[in-house]
Formats: sequence, structure tokens, C-alpha cells
Amino acid sequence: MDLLLGCGGNRERKIQWDGRAVWHDLTTIDMNPAHKPDFVFDLTEGALPLADGVADEIHAYDVLEHLGQQGDWRIWFRQWSDYWRVLKPGGVFCGVSPAPHSPWAWGDPGHTRLITREAFVFLHQPSYAQVGVSPMTDYRFCYKADFDLVHSVYTDAGQHIFALQAVKPSRIASHAA
Repeated sequence: MDLLLGCGGNRERKIQWDGRAVWHDLTTIDMNPAHKPDFVFDLTEGALPLADGVADEIHAYDVLEHLGQQGDWRIWFRQWSDYWRVLKPGGVFCGVSPAPHSPWAWGDPGHTRLITREAFVFLHQPSYAQVGVSPMTDYRFCYKADFDLVHSVYTDAGQHIFALQAVKPSRIASHAA
């Protein structure tokens, strides 16, 4: 199953992964019932209405920058933990958001956070080896999921296009579990 978060009225697949140009058993989620999603659901309201390990891919195009507030680590880690929960082992989260240099990054009044490649370090359990050596904050007390950043590019058009692959089981260090 492929999952499209915040689908709006558009079902276009904007990112191809592993050469797949078409959706595989597409499931859609949007908070607006007028968009006719499979699930009417507000992404800020808690766990996705899906079982564990059901999605091959999750796609979110110009959605994540509307969720939570910059600096609200609780929502950030809750949401990414839930995406990890829904993905199959090796499943991929594909996203598009405004790049930090884009006038849309903070120009849209609905944007509340930047999605930067640097923030993805905190979703990658092996990166926590630098805790105590660098200024990196240790969030392993609340974040047990694990992703590898497999693609991240800032385009000249002002987009951040990225893909993260779910690593299951998580490589969280045993001392932090």
C-alpha cells in the first residue's frame, strides 16, 4: 500500500521510488472531506488511522511544514514515530517541502516549521553516537524509531525533495532504550 498524506484534490505521484511511476493500492488522508480522501483525519490529532507495518511508501507533498511548530520536538518525534510504525521494514517516506531559501518557507501564513536535511539527523539512531561529543540533543528517551536519509536535495525552484527509509528493527543504542 502507498499512503498519500494531505492529498487535497490531487492524486499525482510526484516522487518515484525504485522506478515505480504509479501508485500501488493508494490510500489517501486529508482533513477536508471535500477532497474525498479514504480517511478524513487531521494529521495533528495523533496516530494515523492505520495498522502497524502496512505501508510500502508514505508520501507528503507540501504538508509537513504545516504540522507542529518550529522547536516543538514532542510533535516532531511523535509524528515520525508514527510514520515509522505504519511503514513496513525498508518502507520509504517521500516528501516535498519548501527549501529554507524559498520565499514560501515562511511566506505562507500556514507554515509553522522548516523541514531541513539537518533535522533528519535526529531521526537516524546511529547519529546519536555524537551525543556528549557535539551539541546534539539526546532525544532517545522519547524517540525509538529509526530512518536512513536516502535522498535530500534543495532545488533551484525552492523545494526540498527528500526520502527516508525505515530501518526496522531500530538501531537505538541499548543503553538508551
